[in-house]
Amino acid sequence: MMGNLKPLEIVLIIAVILLLFGAKKLPDMARSLGKSARILKSEAKAMKKDDEPTVPADAAADPAAQQAAARTIQAAPGDVTSSRPVSEAKPTTQS
Repeated sequence: MMGNLKPLEIVLIIAVILLLFGAKKLPDMARSLGKSARILKSEAKAMKKDDEPTVPADAAADPAAQQAAARTIQAAPGDVTSSRPVSEAKPTTQS
């Protein structure tokens, strides 16, 4: 459908858009659209980065560190205050 537009029709569409929104608002609209696209792109990259498992080089060699990292209770999304590590019960000697 877009490939069938003639140059006169394209000029007419641009003229109607200019009349509806005005020449002053179009650059602002394009700028805000560009900012929104950049934010969306950066958030998508951050979400992909969060999905990838990250293991530090020193933790890969230490199995105890891996187990400690795996034993963390995750809080609900947005609630970072209640996330805490789980402490293992230590055996006690009774006399």
